[in-house]
Amino acid sequence: MSNQQVQLNIRFKAKPGKKEEFRKELYSLIEEMSSEKAFISAIVSDDLDQPDDLIIYETWQGTRDSWLAEEFNKPYRKNYEGTLGDLIVDRSVSWLQPKGEWGSHITNA
Repeated sequence: MSNQQVQLNIRFKAKPGKKEEFRKELYSLIEEMSSEKAFISAIVSDDLDQPDDLIIYETWQGTRDSWLAEEFNKPYRKNYEGTLGDLIVDRSVSWLQPKGEWGSHITNA
């Protein structure tokens, strides 16, 4: 397995009144994906300034290409993706590569 790591910073904007239902779906996804060999960590946060927004920050072993090839097509992700149309208005994904870290030992940076 690669010594590289990739991080995903994903912002979701929930439909009005759907944030907690979406949170349940997201937490179910995290329970599934956290058993994957390449999974390192996930942190879910609420945006204090945007009450309908949730952000997940994931760290994975590998590269963006390896994540897309190995993780994106998992059956549980397809089920999750199928629920999103009813729960979110928007999603934006940033792909990151860790270069420095202080206060934790999550990355290889």
